[in-house]
Amino acid sequence: MLKGPSQNWVQLFPGVRRRRLVASDQMYQMEVLLEQGSEVPLHQHPQEQISYVARGLLRFQVGEEIVEAPAGSSVLIPGNTPHAVWTLEEGLAIDTFNPPRDDYLAADGD
Repeated sequence: MLKGPSQNWVQLFPGVRRRRLVASDQMYQMEVLLEQGSEVPLHQHPQEQISYVARGLLRFQVGEEIVEAPAGSSVLIPGNTPHAVWTLEEGLAIDTFNPPRDDYLAADGD
């Protein structure tokens, strides 16, 4: 399976929306737009995740650690690790998951 960019933006949480960039049998990559003041509540999933902050300033909680991530930085989130995000400045993140998130593929709608 190889899927290119989705035409659909999907709202994850208030002020947080995502769009698939590419997906294969092994990975899923998406861009995430985050409005200043928005947040992704504490959650976890089995996939390993790498978040690259392309624009803005995000604060991540990964397990018990708090990390401030300015533009140009990346954060590794091991699978099954509780994590959350707070948007300190309007941002754009590129998130990559291994293996792909079937729930996101199903919600992409294309």
